[in-house]
Amino acid sequence: MQTPVIRLDFRSDTVTRPTVGMRAAMAAAEVGDDVLGDDPTIKALEARLAALFGKEAGLFVPTGTMSNLAAIMSHCQRGEEFLCATGAHTYLWEAGGAAVLGSVQPQPLPVRADGTIPIEDLHAAVKDDDPHFAITRLVTIENTFAGRVLPRDHLAEVVEFARERKLATHLDGARLFNAAAALGVDVGHLAEGFDSVSLCLSKGLGAPLGSVLVGDAPLIARARRWRKMLGGGMRQAGIIAAAGLYALDHHVDRLVEDHANARVLAQAFGGIEGLKVTPPQSNVVFVELAPDLATRLSEALRELGIAASFWPGGRMRWVTHLDVNRAAVDEAIAAVREITEGRT
Repeated sequence: MQTPVIRLDFRSDTVTRPTVGMRAAMAAAEVGDDVLGDDPTIKALEARLAALFGKEAGLFVPTGTMSNLAAIMSHCQRGEEFLCATGAHTYLWEAGGAAVLGSVQPQPLPVRADGTIPIEDLHAAVKDDDPHFAITRLVTIENTFAGRVLPRDHLAEVVEFARERKLATHLDGARLFNAAAALGVDVGHLAEGFDSVSLCLSKGLGAPLGSVLVGDAPLIARARRWRKMLGGGMRQAGIIAAAGLYALDHHVDRLVEDHANARVLAQAFGGIEGLKVTPPQSNVVFVELAPDLATRLSEALRELGIAASFWPGGRMRWVTHLDVNRAAVDEAIAAVREITEGRT
């Protein structure tokens, strides 16, 4: 049976296609061999993001997973560990890469309802200097975390904790621009004090792929070596980096539109019987519903060419982005309402 074509895709903000302007920028990009350090467009992107976050250097990599992994492996040695949140991308969604490829142990910690890790739990997780334990070396924080925006005061608290305990800090900023847009602050402000920051260009910013890791020059030099070892060294990749530069110029200010569309979705879904909605803080909407209703809704929406993420146990996630405008949001709302009310 032929799979219905997806017309409206709310599964993730990674599904966006390059805009006409972005494609033009990619086609016109000046390129060189990046592995040999010769690609001027990649150099420009790395320097721009490093300057934006007050860092000495940047490194362009294919994916956010590789960016986080290169950072962890650059901060930690074999037999050491990093602290993170339970459910963090570095722990749950990156195929165990830090442990498998870096021999670095993750130590996940529970989070509060707002996505923050209690500082007392971070202190308690730091291991004594004892050969029985992995050596605690790094703390990683993700912002946004499952769509929740972590406030700057908590980030500052984490940085202070890390300095007190002589730990390195890494910020997984896959959607950090969304966090900044939600708080109405400069994005660099949210990363102050962190030793390294990973920025994703293919989520809210709409580039086809690519992330940039920023930090001090020695750290980025180590990460560059890891990038090569992990197979992430690309050649004339300035074509891709040009998309990232275009996104920084044209797709940052518009993130507030995605957040507004997420609020419209949430408000409408909250008025539908059987759906329990968590109010969104950025562009991610989570909905809880009975498993049988989730199955029926998923199948019916698929037939209509509308896609969202449905997870076991009756949970769904809707993510707004530049390829779903207000008209698409309104159509999705109408479809969900009709299906849940049994009219389709």
